[in-house]
Amino acid sequence: MNKLLMTLIAALAFSGLAQAQGDIEAGKTKAVACTACHGADGNSPSNLYPKLAGQHASYLEKQLQQFKSGERENAIMLGMSAALSEQDIKDLAAYYRAQTTTPETIAAEIAEAGQKLYMGGSPQRKIPACTACHGPRGNGLALAKFPKISSQHPAYLKAQLENFRSKARNNDQNSMMTDIAGKLTDADIELLSHYISALH
Repeated sequence: MNKLLMTLIAALAFSGLAQAQGDIEAGKTKAVACTACHGADGNSPSNLYPKLAGQHASYLEKQLQQFKSGERENAIMLGMSAALSEQDIKDLAAYYRAQTTTPETIAAEIAEAGQKLYMGGSPQRKIPACTACHGPRGNGLALAKFPKISSQHPAYLKAQLENFRSKARNNDQNSMMTDIAGKLTDADIELLSHYISALH
């Protein structure tokens, strides 16, 4: 009896998990409306908009939900996300997660200077290492909804760090990014934006 019960519970759990996941092919069809800003494969041709290719599905779902609710403010994305259902959001997230991000490159001197701040932070200024949440290669952590930031456009990374610093963007968990970005100088942000973009 116990074996039968455990099998039934496992089957129900698996069924729930399968329903909770997005459909890549359905997402590809729905992503046609997103190509003008984010590119056909999620690699935005403009550095004004983020690359979505390879991003964690959990993070993409969170952002789309917050754009839709207005918790993350963006007039364009509010309009784009307004009509999305929960399944649409899951499908889009699954599609973009399955794409490959195009890499960025930087000069060796920027890599050396940026590595120190990214990997070690600044204890004197109470700035933690970026690796604590985003990992040594900038891959983030899907379960915690910490985004993949490597291979992103430097200009987009810079804009988001500045937005966190000014609190124009404040949808971060426990205000972690607003607190950290508030301690960064313009030079820090410029350096980190370029260094992070070239992490692979």
